[in-house]
Amino acid sequence: MAAALQGCFLIDRIGGAFKGPPEALESRLSAGATALIEQAFADIKPSELRDHHVHVVGLGTGDSGASVNPKMMSWRHPTHRARALVYLSAAGITDETKADNQYVDRLVRLIRTVEGHGKSYLLAFDRHYRPDGTIDAERSNFYTPNEYVVRLSEAHPDLFLPAISVHPYRPDWRQELEKWALRGARLIKWLPNAQGMDPADPKLDGYYAMMKRYDMTLLSHAGEEQAVEAGDFQELGNPLRLRRPLDQGVRVIVAHAASLGDNDDLDNPGSRAASFDLFMRMMDNPKYEGLLFGEISAMLQFNRFPDPILTLMRRKDLHHRLVNGSDYPVPAVNFLINTGDMVDNGMITEEEQGYLKEIYPYNPLLFDYVAKRTLRVPETGKRLPGHVFTRDPAAKAE
Repeated sequence: MAAALQGCFLIDRIGGAFKGPPEALESRLSAGATALIEQAFADIKPSELRDHHVHVVGLGTGDSGASVNPKMMSWRHPTHRARALVYLSAAGITDETKADNQYVDRLVRLIRTVEGHGKSYLLAFDRHYRPDGTIDAERSNFYTPNEYVVRLSEAHPDLFLPAISVHPYRPDWRQELEKWALRGARLIKWLPNAQGMDPADPKLDGYYAMMKRYDMTLLSHAGEEQAVEAGDFQELGNPLRLRRPLDQGVRVIVAHAASLGDNDDLDNPGSRAASFDLFMRMMDNPKYEGLLFGEISAMLQFNRFPDPILTLMRRKDLHHRLVNGSDYPVPAVNFLINTGDMVDNGMITEEEQGYLKEIYPYNPLLFDYVAKRTLRVPETGKRLPGHVFTRDPAAKAE
């Protein structure tokens, strides 16, 4: 029993490490922390906030239709099970038999406690498909149906927008993509490393043509994937592979700005380069102006910080092509963010660090936003401008 309690304590310290519900935050804040939050909203209307990267994960306990790979739920696969428990803790789930409802209820509360909140894109997540159109169940980490995120968005229209996920190798991709396009879906979520699609595959040209016809935007992970298992498919996350949809006029938002790992440099065969450098090469290509965007979720994690986010903060010429994302529930995983690194790199003060630590244990989503708004370039004191956090390329062509 003692060992089990210690294990639960360790999971919660790694995962949520929360002190109370989000509704309790206001009464627990110091004057300094309150001022820091007010500063983060000073130059924008909170109602215009956009979060392009909010996951909805379900265990199939309700009528969501969602599921996770069985190995995530079994101690026969201890690494996968431990990872799942950390994410359940981060999402505030205390009863796995009610996981789907608890996940959504907590997410709604986290957002609603921010006065004048904006909207978040809820991400559907399709299964892993083989090139022959069959489902690879073993490599399907989790599944979140399009119907589910659309239903949640319709139930909470002031909070959510749907981001569908249609795998281009599924036999019915054409019907599925058009169905949701006609219902108004504008954003499509891919994670090539985990889902098994190759963005550079010529067979996808028809898919891209339909996206362009319906003015849809692709949100695609790029760089190395560590949050879910990718196995032998990491190279599909090479940002240069996204040049094919871009060259056909499809808007592409690169999640995390490809800020982790390295890939083959397809322009220089036989060599490899940091994924972020390959992404920046694409951003510096003038023909992708208005088509290619960088999304800044997960860039505060200790394994990415500080170089990619600091590089983007220094590149004022690219700020109009950056968009916000949280990657929730990832920012609620306590051990992933080290505010001490932010202090050590001269990007926040120790006083600001203390204020941020007041926010996280009650509302990690608000913490993620305020931390990004507080970061400054050490040599100039400049911060990311407010429009980074309100821009929405999926809403209209920019």
